[in-house]
Amino acid sequence: MVMEKLEGTKIAIIGLGYVGLPLAIEFGKKYPTLGFDISEKRIAQLNDHVDETLEVESEDFKLANQLAFSCDEQDLKGADVYIVTVPTPISADKRPDLTALKKASEMIGRHIAKGASVVYESTVYPGATEEDCIPVVEQVSGLKANQDFYYGYSPERINPGDKERRVTTIMKVTSGSTPEIGRFLDSLYGSIIEAGTHLASSVKVAEAAKVIENTQRDINIGLVNELAVIFNKMGIDTEEVLEAAGTKWNFLPFRPGLVGGHCIGVDPYYLTYKSEQVGHRPEIILAGRRLNDQMGAYVASNLIKGLIKKGIQVNNAKVLVMGLSFKENCPDIRNTKVVDIIDELLEYTPNVDVYDPQVSAEEVKHEYGLELLSEPEVGSYDAVILAVAHREFVEQGADKIRDLCQAGGVIYDLKYVLDKDQSDLRL
Repeated sequence: MVMEKLEGTKIAIIGLGYVGLPLAIEFGKKYPTLGFDISEKRIAQLNDHVDETLEVESEDFKLANQLAFSCDEQDLKGADVYIVTVPTPISADKRPDLTALKKASEMIGRHIAKGASVVYESTVYPGATEEDCIPVVEQVSGLKANQDFYYGYSPERINPGDKERRVTTIMKVTSGSTPEIGRFLDSLYGSIIEAGTHLASSVKVAEAAKVIENTQRDINIGLVNELAVIFNKMGIDTEEVLEAAGTKWNFLPFRPGLVGGHCIGVDPYYLTYKSEQVGHRPEIILAGRRLNDQMGAYVASNLIKGLIKKGIQVNNAKVLVMGLSFKENCPDIRNTKVVDIIDELLEYTPNVDVYDPQVSAEEVKHEYGLELLSEPEVGSYDAVILAVAHREFVEQGADKIRDLCQAGGVIYDLKYVLDKDQSDLRL
């Protein structure tokens, strides 16, 4: 039986990363909420009101007075609504990896009771909730969907590092396995989302809406990346072209760059996978992906040409890469494409240093095998790549960044942090 009222609804959120934790905080202000994660270290930090993703402040924990954290699976018993916010990455061969999603579904299956609901927020292809996840819950629990329990899909729209667009100020798309459960889940989310909700007609519509949001951005960035390559060959400054074109009212303000992170560089592969399953090869989406995945190698190649033009010996060149996270003012290193630049440069010179004061050196070592500098040495580099526009780098200004170079060194500004005449190369 679907719950008829929201008051006292017990919520369990599985996965407490960039998506799950802010959601748990907001629900924990109004409802009995359990934040669950398999990482004991993560739970210990959260119980101490410490969030290493920097998405939640210490004061926010205090406001969520109905929120508890646990890594004990038994604590999942008794929830009315289970919300799954685990990662959905891609494999080495660019195929969807639903491992975490299926394990979360198994876990829910071991504890779900009749009348409860399961909501998935993780990015998937249309049909994944009903074809891949719910059958797992049914098999493990012995319960029947839409008879004993219900389900929905409400795509996450978290933007890591964004202090203005928060979970409550971004409109939420909702959906349910039946009209009644759809209305219930829409009301539940609507009770914490100030920006309002949009109830989709079906779970598949909500899934499709999520996966095209970032696919659209990926294709647009792919276009301007290709334009940047073309204009570079013509000796035309891309930023000046985009500024001029941007004076037209309907010109979209995209900029070239590295497309990494947990969404834009991943989500399109979920859609292309499903598209090929139903018999259509998506040409434009895959073309955008190929272009964007090649940008790290392009940047490295461009730098090598810049060094050669200045008469600097490439095989002994010392290069500093400033920034490793996938975006500015954020410690998130998932799927960062700065690593592609580093890997390519290491094919030419072993002297590549990486500096990023915002990320965890331990995590970088574990994920990528790279050692981070604690502080770069002034006047010791043949080239500096400004790869991420962290506020620390912006505040340094052109003179201090130039001071990191030896006389005649190359400054490569990928993020248009510096004025045109303050750098040697721009994307």
